[in-house]
Amino acid sequence: MYSQFFGSYLLRRDAITPEQLTHAISQLSAAHIKLGTLAMHKGYMVASEVDEVCFLQTREDRRFGEIAIERGYLTEDQVRELLKTQIPDFLLFGQCLVDDGAISYEELQTLVLDYEAENEMYDIDLNIESKEKITQLIERFFLVAEVPITEYSIMYMELMFNNLVRFIGDDFTPLTPIPCDEFPVNYCVSQRIHGKVNCISRVDMEEDVAIAFASRYAKTTFTEFDEYVQASIEDFINLHNGLFMVNMSNEHSIELSLDPPSVDTTEALSLSSTTFILPVIYPFGAIHLIISLYA
Repeated sequence: MYSQFFGSYLLRRDAITPEQLTHAISQLSAAHIKLGTLAMHKGYMVASEVDEVCFLQTREDRRFGEIAIERGYLTEDQVRELLKTQIPDFLLFGQCLVDDGAISYEELQTLVLDYEAENEMYDIDLNIESKEKITQLIERFFLVAEVPITEYSIMYMELMFNNLVRFIGDDFTPLTPIPCDEFPVNYCVSQRIHGKVNCISRVDMEEDVAIAFASRYAKTTFTEFDEYVQASIEDFINLHNGLFMVNMSNEHSIELSLDPPSVDTTEALSLSSTTFILPVIYPFGAIHLIISLYA
């Protein structure tokens, strides 16, 4: 999850554009971490040294490590250590942005340090996403956006992000959540939870995005917007809300009831003051999560 929130952080800082973000996300599956990026993250080299070695590689058919050792930037032991290093996923995402020319190595170095500092990523294994750290990331994500969020809302959104990763793919970035009293819809599926905690959750997307979303969820290839696509999206939101109810029962002994999912047919939704809208960008397009959760 660190990578997804790193992308959102870069957008908030105006370090990249949404188009640059989307393209970098689409490159992740084929990307391989470079030794210079690792050396910079470890503090063994600074950005200017990495740039110098990369430039020399355009003049000599030699590996990065060989040149860095020759220039005195790395030792042989450090090169061996880096080659065995597992990397945090957001670092690979940052490298994709460098490869695309969206940011420089110097900018990446500064942005990574600022991101880790803002989210207090000190002395933690960035390859292991602890529940506590992810909860803190989500809480800060909404705090920075000045959108009020409760303990149960954090639970709901943490599960939502996890389910997007599990069932749709991890190549997404959540954008800044916003409160809104009206929202024009495309294809919008909604579902209501009743009980001590009440929730109206909606997912809205354009039809071509729905086809791609449903194809990933159903693990098949849909080519047109039909009842199978619609059923897949309804099944996703129903599955998610069902799991949320199980978690509420197990962790808080709160029993809830769930209405069947339905399609919103109005052209624009009138929303309550407890509602926020969260755009989520995938390479195939944007979905909008429209959530109202209240006790």
